[in-house]
Amino acid sequence: MKWFKFSFALSAVFWLIILGWWFTHKPPFQITERIPGECGEPAQSAAAQNVASSNIGEFFFEYDGVPSSASGSWPRFRGSQFDNISLDKTPLRDFADGSQPKILWSIDLGEGHAAPAVHNGRVYLLDYDEEKSEDALRVFSLDDGKEIWRRSYSNRVRRNHGMSRTVPAVTDSAVVTIGPRCHVMAAHAITGDLLWGIDLVNEYGTEEPLWYTGQCPLIDDTVAVIAPAGSKALLIGVHKMTGGILWETPNKHGWKMSHSSVMPMNFGGRSIYVYCAVGGIAGVAADGDDRGSILFETSDFNWSVVAPSPVIFDDGRIFMTAGYGGGSIVLQVSHNDGNFSISTVERHTPREAIASEQQTPIYYKGHLYAVLPKDAGTNREQFVCVDPKDVASFKWTSGPENRFGLGPFIMADNKFFILSDDGVLTIAAVSNRRFEKLSSVKIMDGIDAWGPMALVSGRLLLRDSKRMFCIDLRQ
Repeated sequence: MKWFKFSFALSAVFWLIILGWWFTHKPPFQITERIPGECGEPAQSAAAQNVASSNIGEFFFEYDGVPSSASGSWPRFRGSQFDNISLDKTPLRDFADGSQPKILWSIDLGEGHAAPAVHNGRVYLLDYDEEKSEDALRVFSLDDGKEIWRRSYSNRVRRNHGMSRTVPAVTDSAVVTIGPRCHVMAAHAITGDLLWGIDLVNEYGTEEPLWYTGQCPLIDDTVAVIAPAGSKALLIGVHKMTGGILWETPNKHGWKMSHSSVMPMNFGGRSIYVYCAVGGIAGVAADGDDRGSILFETSDFNWSVVAPSPVIFDDGRIFMTAGYGGGSIVLQVSHNDGNFSISTVERHTPREAIASEQQTPIYYKGHLYAVLPKDAGTNREQFVCVDPKDVASFKWTSGPENRFGLGPFIMADNKFFILSDDGVLTIAAVSNRRFEKLSSVKIMDGIDAWGPMALVSGRLLLRDSKRMFCIDLRQ
């Protein structure tokens, strides 16, 4: 009898342990929410369905932030026209009277250089939560910086000159992000509902770039354009709402993912996506029955570290540059009877001509503006202007007293806003005749202020490695 009681007690303890494990242990399968599609959209692809098990976008939190009523949009990397030029007509101050910009709000961020997109009064930022080890799409109010919602997923990232680097792409209905380790996530832009996710490493054989992913996604109408540059595809077109794979570009040369982003080009009656991979530059059809096919390609610009994106000129020329000795190249795209070709016009070392290590140059009214890389000789880290027909002859430089490191720059209201590594904002008049500095104001005390800026309704968003600021530039 005693043995029976002991056996019964032992059995009860055993089953209590099993039940406790059952209710507290994370199940070996992933439960994902079902998001209804829109009428007429393609069904979700097998790739997108399979990747749901990798937990992309598994966590969601809502907060008390309220979207701003401010108009204006900065919906992607380099703004609405892909040129880093704001079309907003809001008159902006130059602070030449010695006054300081008003900081409307600021927020702490995970270490990195990821930058915001702004749409419908919401600020979208793919941050990295170091405490939770999560990629987090955070959405804030443009008015006061209060968080509205957050969609995140577990992703272990080691510090490597920062962790986050990319800018989301957003429309009225969808926002698409690319995380440090090549996770692509789409969420509903208003509600934050998870739409789809793709792990580029697992699904496309992508090799994580040095210093993690720097590529920013592109949304073209209903298509999210991503460059996996993996064994399965060079570029892919994904339906922004369902994750359905619309087309894939074969990566026949085995090119690798760079930190550069895909840029649109219109030439020869065609819409084209231009991408600079580690290995070469390709132009991919964005329209027609041959969408996703390569129209032209060249391996003349093959550099191991490429961060700036292609700059497209009006006459079919492409300017491309890179740091670490990459210098710059000018390419000419030609077409004849529907066939395209590309040739090298000129190539220069960083000491010979305009070049950039991290930021993409601005092309405006026939002139090119950039901050030179640190290996550009005596003109290193200066803001410069050239005529693209002679990229080796500087129209002007900002001078040795005005160096900006790897900081970003943006153009608005006929002014350049140039941010230095250490958080000093320099404002200069737009001119192709001389560098005309209007003022310099200290915004923050942080380091490595490298993330691209965004400007909406007279409010400038900028960051250093740990904090994002919103400053008021309105007159």
